Amino acid sequence: MNIPKTSFPRVVIIGGGFAGLAAVKGLKNQEIQVVLIDKNNYHTFQPLLYQVATGGLEPDSVAYPLRKVMKNLPNFYFRLAEVSKVDTEKRKIHTNIGKLKYDYLIIAAGSTTNYFGNTNIEKYSMAMKDVPQSLNLRSLIIENFEDALLTKDLEQRNALMNFVIVGGGPTGVELAGALAEMKKGILPNDYPDLDIRQMQINIVQGSNRLLKAMSEKASEKAEDFLIELGVNVWKNTHVTNYNGYNVETNTELSFEASTLIWAAGVKGATIGGLGQECVIERAARIRVDEFNAVKTHKNVFAIGDIACMETSHYPKGHPMMAQPAMQQGKQLAKNIIAQLENKPMIPYAYKSKGSMATIGRNKAVVDLKKIRFQGVFAWFVWMFVHLLSLIGFRNKAVVFFNWVYNYIRFDRETRLIIRPFKKKNKESF
Repeated sequence: MNIPKTSFPRVVIIGGGFAGLAAVKGLKNQEIQVVLIDKNNYHTFQPLLYQVATGGLEPDSVAYPLRKVMKNLPNFYFRLAEVSKVDTEKRKIHTNIGKLKYDYLIIAAGSTTNYFGNTNIEKYSMAMKDVPQSLNLRSLIIENFEDALLTKDLEQRNALMNFVIVGGGPTGVELAGALAEMKKGILPNDYPDLDIRQMQINIVQGSNRLLKAMSEKASEKAEDFLIELGVNVWKNTHVTNYNGYNVETNTELSFEASTLIWAAGVKGATIGGLGQECVIERAARIRVDEFNAVKTHKNVFAIGDIACMETSHYPKGHPMMAQPAMQQGKQLAKNIIAQLENKPMIPYAYKSKGSMATIGRNKAVVDLKKIRFQGVFAWFVWMFVHLLSLIGFRNKAVVFFNWVYNYIRFDRETRLIIRPFKKKNKESF
């Protein structure tokens, strides 16, 4: 990998997400060599990917170069690579560009879409976990309306304008709201010769309420907002199969839809070599102790979505969100420094700052530690928090300008088919 030899301890970090970058920042100005490895050369601000998918933002507004994050940091190196295996005995990682030794290893590889073993859904549905997937979804949405203009088959036209979103968490709710706003204010102007009133937006949730991780009041208000926008909400319903056209559920409900967006679950993006005793199979998360250390492996740590720290308050691990990921990365950096200075490590304790979701223009729900509110003020709070969380002044400025422009003009300028996307052909059940 052409990493210089050094007398300093080498810390290798796999993954440039929220957790990995928090660890990078926490290790600066130390006598440590830090090597960050990621399959992309940029950090992705995942909470705003749905706006890329619906034409509200360009991808470079929610992505930031990893090399720029590490600019001017001595003894910090970045390598563009995919890690395939960890050799804990020899303290090496195996990648597609070679091997690298480590003194401390931090696995912050993040998460990937969980289809729960349903191969048909995995094959024919759309995911939205990264920038390329969001661009594919944006292209498909626009292509659907272009194709709807060309067909004389009414059934096919309705299927092209029928969108099924599986999963009623923040991603599903925010995406449904964005699509509903497109239906209301943008698509009728773009396609005056198409009856946009026939467009259907369906959100399918397996439990009895949306935003299950938030308060009941937030769930109820989010559902009210979606229904007000014309979204069909289906609760206590599981999608069981999809062949690219027919959506089957565990009830009598079914859909004919050309687009099914899967936002129903995530799992850890695990790496080989740790052994099955370290990994929780269903969630594909790595078991860690209260210091984020991987059990049975010395000087190997896992943080963020891929880590599962089982506690009395969180028996299934902490939420797979940015907050615990950043907190774990920051705390682990302090603990590694403490180890090098022969000082005791401090156990990690999650401090929840609350949760929030936006359902569209002037519509959001916010649950803070001591206060909960919904509506216009919540929407401004949501925007403020997300703007502050973006990396880089340019990204903050561009996103702010886009939001102001979209709010005033009720428009989304980036509904462009930059690269056409073609779905796999449907199959019969």
